[in-house]
Amino acid sequence: MLYHLLHPLAAHHQFFNLIRYVTVRAVWAALTAFLLTLAVGKTLIAYLTHLKVGQSIRADGPQTHHKKSGTPTMGGLLIALAFLGSSLLWARLDNRYVWLGLGAFAWFGVVGFLDDYTKLVLKNSKGISARAKVTLQVLGAALVLSFYCSTQPDAPSPLALLNLPFLKTPLDVPLWIYLCFAVVVMVGSSNAVNLTDGLDGLAIGTSAFVALAFIIITYLVGHPRLSSYLLIPHVPDLSEMAVPCSALLGACLGFLWFNAHPAQVFMGDTGSLALGGYFGAVAVMSKQEVLLALVGMVFVIEAVSVILQVGSFKMRGKRIFAMAPLHHHFELQGVPESKVIVRFWIVAALFMLAAISTFKLR
Repeated sequence: MLYHLLHPLAAHHQFFNLIRYVTVRAVWAALTAFLLTLAVGKTLIAYLTHLKVGQSIRADGPQTHHKKSGTPTMGGLLIALAFLGSSLLWARLDNRYVWLGLGAFAWFGVVGFLDDYTKLVLKNSKGISARAKVTLQVLGAALVLSFYCSTQPDAPSPLALLNLPFLKTPLDVPLWIYLCFAVVVMVGSSNAVNLTDGLDGLAIGTSAFVALAFIIITYLVGHPRLSSYLLIPHVPDLSEMAVPCSALLGACLGFLWFNAHPAQVFMGDTGSLALGGYFGAVAVMSKQEVLLALVGMVFVIEAVSVILQVGSFKMRGKRIFAMAPLHHHFELQGVPESKVIVRFWIVAALFMLAAISTFKLR
């Protein structure tokens, strides 16, 4: 919004010309989201505490977690407020990718909110059914893809390009296969972040690294000269997505202020499903669907640990891990929670750097 208000003033004073630069607005979007989170955080946490929407703890989980029972959840509302507010303030509102990203975040966030609301307010411990949740996620992904494809000049093409890390030439795949894969990317990403959200600050800290990666990725992919130099596919106008991605980074850091161990609030499905859905949507828009697995490898590992645990128990009647997702396995092996969290952050940072490096290693 500020771009549309202040940019015309550049004709009268050179200072306002700064507003046209994506890098300038990205920095201020991050700072605004961070400060918004700090400003509203205590009030929202107090309100959630008043509503008694406390987190329930698994009886078979680590014993140290039982003291967390009653900690307010649905803190994803705080992330949404800071992220959406800052994005609308600093991003160009005439950019279609900005609206697609915000729409994806909002849709998946609403799905998570419905699940949290059903569990915590309506006192239905199971929340909305797994089938209903996945159906809504698939529908949201399909809508994002529908709007995305309608804005592309080659939308009628029967083929789609799938870019693979380390390779200069993209892979041609039938459009219907690509669309199915893209839906899996968005839905899988949403659920993977949700599974990771089990320790204080784990999911939100990891999300901050993923958001940072996509600030860089969207800027490079949307920049004609840099994308040409790096031999990566160029998506016109996508550099603007660096602004909302920066806003998300600021919101993640702000939420971490309250979610760091010992957590004052949990994000709940409201936050985790929204974050994962947004990352999936940005990966699709930047044509880096496969690279998302490397950027968010911690989320992938956590999701795979659950799949392996469930599959092994059903097929062999034996468990691979002491408990899934993987972070609980390490806790039950005696590793302190804070150490598990920081080590996972370190792994997330290393995979983020590895993902960015693939742009040059082609």
